Amino acid sequence: MSRFDGKTVLVTGSTGIAAAAAQALHAEGARVFVVSRTAEHVDDLLRRLGPTCAGRRADLTDEGAVDELINELVELFGRLDCVYNVAGISGRRLGDGPAHEMTLDGWNQTLANNATSQFLVCRAAIRQMLTQDAATNGSKGAILNMSSTLARHPEPTHFATHAYAASKGAIESFSRAMAAYYAPHGIRINVIAPGLVATPMSQRAQGDPEILDFARSRQPLSDGILDPTDLTGAALFLLSDEARMITGQVLDVDGGWSVGSGPVSR
Repeated sequence: MSRFDGKTVLVTGSTGIAAAAAQALHAEGARVFVVSRTAEHVDDLLRRLGPTCAGRRADLTDEGAVDELINELVELFGRLDCVYNVAGISGRRLGDGPAHEMTLDGWNQTLANNATSQFLVCRAAIRQMLTQDAATNGSKGAILNMSSTLARHPEPTHFATHAYAASKGAIESFSRAMAAYYAPHGIRINVIAPGLVATPMSQRAQGDPEILDFARSRQPLSDGILDPTDLTGAALFLLSDEARMITGQVLDVDGGWSVGSGPVSR
């Protein structure tokens, strides 16, 4: 049997990291429900996943929409076993940046789309998981939230987006607090913190030769920007029963970003 046979997994986001994970989860037997703000992206991913999966467009900052999509998922598949909370934004175009230059709208929108959206998804998912019968291993569900290496390892030259860093730090603290509270209920909650990944959100960085040179130095294991599939193995492990004794952890998948920087020695 594959690790996710018979399990229903909610993946927020439909491109980049989310799309890579959804395809890997489906390949391992999961019934995947994808949700994104962009309907075309959802439809494109579902065509690749096939008829055993489903999804919809939704604004994850809208609590009514989040509750509605969880209800739809459960009505369709019967239960919710795992959540991979990937969806988020860079608030740079909205006014995020260094604190003295940041706009209030940039702060509010970045926190809403990153931290508040994950709170709303976690709340709705946990409410559902608490009502479910536990699996044979005692688990009622697993949640994996998305942070960033910038939450704990800032980079002032190329990535001075302070609201983004704050939103990711909030996700880490929120997740650890939830992990402690819900462990006795059989619900695990962990966090993955990637470095710079080649996704639609990082288009600015991907087109900047100076940042590409920086990435080759700061992320030496990847020799540059990570591919979305570089996160998939860690994500599926943390969501699977193989990690049934792991909760409240933040796993850096960053090509070496978090352990130092400098010229690469060969």
